[in-house]
Amino acid sequence: MNFELTKEFIDELRQRIEQKDEQGAHKMIEDLHAADIADVYDELNIQEARFIHIMLDSEKAADVLIELEQDDRERFLEVLPGDVIAKQFIDKLDSDDAADVLGELSGEKREEVLQYVQNLEQAGDIVDLLNYDEHSAGGLMAKELITVNENWNITTCLREMRKQAEDINEIYYVYVVDDEQKLKGTLSLKRLLLTPSTAKIKDIINTDVISVKTETPSEEVANIMDKYDLVALPVIDPLGRLVGRITIDDVVDVIREEAGRDYQMVSGITEKVEASDNTFQLTRARIPWLFIGLIGGIFGAQIIGMYEHDLGIYPEMAFFIPLIAAMGGNVGVQSSSIIVQSLAYNTLGIGGIGKKLLKELAVASINGLILSGIMLGYNFIAHDSFALTLTVSSALFAVIIFASSFGTFVPLLLDKLKIDPALATGPFITTVNDIMGLFIYLMIGRTLYAVL
Repeated sequence: MNFELTKEFIDELRQRIEQKDEQGAHKMIEDLHAADIADVYDELNIQEARFIHIMLDSEKAADVLIELEQDDRERFLEVLPGDVIAKQFIDKLDSDDAADVLGELSGEKREEVLQYVQNLEQAGDIVDLLNYDEHSAGGLMAKELITVNENWNITTCLREMRKQAEDINEIYYVYVVDDEQKLKGTLSLKRLLLTPSTAKIKDIINTDVISVKTETPSEEVANIMDKYDLVALPVIDPLGRLVGRITIDDVVDVIREEAGRDYQMVSGITEKVEASDNTFQLTRARIPWLFIGLIGGIFGAQIIGMYEHDLGIYPEMAFFIPLIAAMGGNVGVQSSSIIVQSLAYNTLGIGGIGKKLLKELAVASINGLILSGIMLGYNFIAHDSFALTLTVSSALFAVIIFASSFGTFVPLLLDKLKIDPALATGPFITTVNDIMGLFIYLMIGRTLYAVL
């Protein structure tokens, strides 16, 4: 059942916390999902959240911790001693989640927590994971997985699987390795159950297995799991040895983070920010592109100043300056957004920049002809000046062609240069197309008015 967080719920919970009514507060949250409790924490201050957290059983408390936003989690852990973090959270988490939590702490605090981790093998796994780049497959993977040796028989395999399964929450695949721990394939549970107990594992394994290396970028991992509809993906080291697995919940987090980051870039926000960040952080993240937009506006004003004499003679041209600028910006953002989305999901297909430009030029030409034709008809009816009618329609067609080409070319070029193509969308495209649109419009207007 979905939980709806309301102001009335928070007010009642706060009242119980103020009254130190542990039983009543616990009753309100005991049946909630960990993600819902994390949402409740967002509405409470740190002391109120701590009051609630102490009442949770250790398993749910650890799950709630993972559901919290990174900044909230850091603030929450900062007020807890190292032994409490180790015993109540780290010992209850999978190695990948534990590594994520510890990675957010200061070096001194991290060492303090690790000293209290009772399971030395788990502590070693966490330290190994902390050495990987957080944006790589190694940084995403968990160490918990079920592995069997290809030389085992069915009886031995089942016995060892039972032992390993005790420490694993979700079993998606059984991985088969050789004596050197190199990944050989996966094992079907159905074939395992139907095969005679004396048979060797290597005789029934599926060798068609998709894997990634520890250094594979997280975005590529997400694309692979999406393309092949995988719920778990094995990770191997440079020697081909199985070192961990990545599950779908970790990839969903990656996709969400990348989508949020790209959306912020499209909006002209240069840093990762949250609505809860302070005024200085939000200002610092927004000001760079706003400054670029300001410079672009100054250039636009300069271009209009260059054609001041023409506008004085033909003032009716000024009526369509907003239209030309708006259409150029809109077309450019459309083209760049499609290219950036295709690059992000690796659906661009085969072909170089030239092929993509030709396709966008074809689309732009059709759109340009339709929109220019509409403006031609409108001006023919609304205005007596044939020069104005021809100028606006011709300029609109030319601006659409330029904006579409520019919006396609820039993301593709940035991708070739290994720069995030999302930088090319939003304010950048809009600003450049505004400037060039004005220039094209006024230049065509000067030429056609002189001829006609």
